[in-house]
Amino acid sequence: MGSGAGERGWAERRPVLFPFLLCLFCLALSEQIRYRIPEEMPEGSVVGNLAKDLRLSVHELPTRKLRVSSEKPYFTVRSESGELLVSSRLDREQICGKKPACALEFEAVAENPLNFYHVNVEIEDVNDHTPKFTQNSFELQISESTLPGTRFILEVAEDADIGLNSLQTYKLSLSPSFSLINKEKQDGSKYPELVLEKPLDREQQGYHRLILTASDRGDPPLNGTTELRIQVTDANDNPPVFSQDVYRVSLGENVPPGTTVLQVSATDQDEGVNSEITYSFYKTGQVFGLNSKNGEITTLNTLDFEEIKEYSIVVEGRDGGGLVAQCTVEINIQDENDNRPDVTFHSLVEMILENAVPGTLIALIKIHDRDSGENGEVNCRLEGEVPFKIISSSKNSYKLVTYGTLDREQTPEYNVTITATDKGKPPLSTSISVTLHITDVNDNAPVFHQASYVVHVAENNPPGASIAQVSASDPDLGPNSHVSYSIVASDLEPRALSSYVSVSAESGVVFAQRAFDHEQLRAFELTLQARDHGSPALSANVSLRVLVGDRNDNAPRVLYPALGPDGSALFDTVPRAAQPGYLVTKVVAVDADSGHNAWLSYHVLQASEPGLFSVGLRTGEVRTARALGDRDAARQRLLVAVRDGGQPPLSATATLLLVFADSLQEALPDLSDHPEPTDPQAELQFYLVVALALISVLFLLAVILAVALHLRRSSSPAAWGCFQPGVCVKSGPMVPPNYSEGTLPYSYNLCVAHTGKTEFNLLKCNEQLSSGQDILCGDSSGTSFPLCNSSESTSHPETLTAQAPPNTDWRFSQAQRPGTSGSQNGDETGTWPNNQFDTEMLQAMILASASEAADGSSTLGGGAGTMGLSARYGPQFTLQHVPDYRQNVYIPGSNATLTNAAGKRDGKAPAGGNGSKKKSGKKEKK
Repeated sequence: MGSGAGERGWAERRPVLFPFLLCLFCLALSEQIRYRIPEEMPEGSVVGNLAKDLRLSVHELPTRKLRVSSEKPYFTVRSESGELLVSSRLDREQICGKKPACALEFEAVAENPLNFYHVNVEIEDVNDHTPKFTQNSFELQISESTLPGTRFILEVAEDADIGLNSLQTYKLSLSPSFSLINKEKQDGSKYPELVLEKPLDREQQGYHRLILTASDRGDPPLNGTTELRIQVTDANDNPPVFSQDVYRVSLGENVPPGTTVLQVSATDQDEGVNSEITYSFYKTGQVFGLNSKNGEITTLNTLDFEEIKEYSIVVEGRDGGGLVAQCTVEINIQDENDNRPDVTFHSLVEMILENAVPGTLIALIKIHDRDSGENGEVNCRLEGEVPFKIISSSKNSYKLVTYGTLDREQTPEYNVTITATDKGKPPLSTSISVTLHITDVNDNAPVFHQASYVVHVAENNPPGASIAQVSASDPDLGPNSHVSYSIVASDLEPRALSSYVSVSAESGVVFAQRAFDHEQLRAFELTLQARDHGSPALSANVSLRVLVGDRNDNAPRVLYPALGPDGSALFDTVPRAAQPGYLVTKVVAVDADSGHNAWLSYHVLQASEPGLFSVGLRTGEVRTARALGDRDAARQRLLVAVRDGGQPPLSATATLLLVFADSLQEALPDLSDHPEPTDPQAELQFYLVVALALISVLFLLAVILAVALHLRRSSSPAAWGCFQPGVCVKSGPMVPPNYSEGTLPYSYNLCVAHTGKTEFNLLKCNEQLSSGQDILCGDSSGTSFPLCNSSESTSHPETLTAQAPPNTDWRFSQAQRPGTSGSQNGDETGTWPNNQFDTEMLQAMILASASEAADGSSTLGGGAGTMGLSARYGPQFTLQHVPDYRQNVYIPGSNATLTNAAGKRDGKAPAGGNGSKKKSGKKEKK
């Protein structure tokens, strides 16, 4: 052992590199680094400089993280120098047994980039095992009648070393009667045979003691000894003889216990007891059993080819006289495919980026099958459709690499199953699964839930209120999916943008920073951006259009008639011979709002003579409702209210002073008179008393008629009597209510049945009122007055129609299209435009028509210079009979008014309606 220890100190630790380099495979170097070291090197001994042999500099070692990947930790790498060190005991006999070549193969792993290197360390045998016999002494019986030259097989010694260090020779101590021959088996092992050199004589020497020495050829050689005790027995002339000196048989490794291996046979020519042969093992075994009578050998335990591949057994045959014969039984164990392949993952990458290029190394796979030959050859494959593949790296080593593109958003993880199958019959396979998690990369930009956003916001909204919310999603993970919002562009001024709107970066809620005004800003557009927090950040834009809706926050503005500089109302003259329907003047008003809020209606609030004039509901035209009577005053005063269609409605009033005269000179005396104005409150009380009296009379008549019908038709079902035609009394002439003030257009009929119950039936009005007969007079408080046109108000006493509300069907006939002041024939109720922009277009048409009339180059449906009024109101009615409204046309958003350009050029003032306008002055103030 001392020499063996000294041998371990030798300096043969040099790496033995292959003379040729193998080709590079993917990212790993596939050349194999070889080292040769003796066994039993102390722990911490240097095998070789692995980093230098791998061409890695010392400066690279901290980042490359060179390490050893093996099943058993025999070696390690010193991180400072890259030297390969022994980390555990290296016993060649324990690692490789009797194999002639013993090598440890493992992988050296270097990171950044990830590479694998194959390392082969050959373990050289050291003569550290002495040949040993199983017994310190053994006995041998030889008959004295044994002939010289007879050979006896002796016990063999065991030496765990191989090669020259293994058992080589046997020696026998000097003896004149015996000699020793060294024999060799087929496997190369040695065994001794004792040869009888001369006849023995028990009477002279009955016992011989010899020393048997077994020696190897190590440096220095080691020896083992045992004592051979030979007993000389009495003569037995014929020893047993086996049919074969060596029996050979092959046996499968998976045979069950009790299986017959073979049967040995020996014969003895003697007779009697000397011919009876008993069989036994020369050395007691635990694997096989022997029948001492017939020589049958059977298995006692299961056999495993992977543990022991062959057995060599010595069988003795002893006759009754003590003579012994020996034979050798060699049993070869045949391998069977009884071991499944073992699959082991090494250096599995923890983070697999979804943008990894095809061919990226994921893991190193080791396959091991304990079987031999084809039973140990293994094929490896992937199960299922996965974007990975395995490629062979070296013997029983595979690499798992990416094969296709990865998308974490579609498949965040893959369950990869690897199946290893050997080539045995039948083949055996092993499957192992591993879950590969895909790491997110910021490869998806945020996506808005809508292609564009449109939001409607009513004007006068409270500052700081939420008006909209945009939302975007990002299928990435972590910071790559965290979205923040911002405003990147707008059609507003950049400086004013922050004073209008802002957006919450976290929620995407858009806030109004100020109250919007529809009259100043109808709509604006924002470009919002959603940006994730990835690196680099990705973003997406979306447009948000904000439509500012109108509210009824502007009262109508009367453009005509205008007040004088001192605030007094102007007057118009009306011919005394004016017929009913004669156009006296027109009230012109505008509303800065839009849509329904700018849809104006005109109503008479107060009149000196209620039935003398009527006002167009939508046009504002003031016409005579009847001819001037003798008792009518020449000077009339009208108070006209202009209401918009908003909720609640806003209104303005205009005062008209009308004088019936055929000329200006005739009108001057009327202007100087100051008739005492009638008391509106007294007239209102009078009409209320008359209306109540009329309703009471109608109610009594209905009750009387119902009672009479009940008495007359007492036999008929009273429950149906009230619904018979003609039973209910129709109401007589009555004052139509002021529908615009909230009065419902229904009359009441009373029916009384015999059951004593009173039932009311509502008669709905069916016929519409004409433009000259449906206007109620009232004051600003909402109290209804009698009809302005009393001569025509009773033309249809039974069917009164409510004013038709504006509808959404915006279809104007040619006669309904508005002119300069909105004068048109046809239905005055008009049809409501479909939206606020159509109404604005209508207002623009009115202003455009007025502008054309001011230029004198176009007409409004009539001849030149008449604005179409001659054709509408009669040939005698020309521009000189109509007040010039152009100077009173108001353009929203501007301080300018339309003027008569022609009048300015001629140096003339604009002409009046049918006479001159003058200030009423102090008369009106009275």
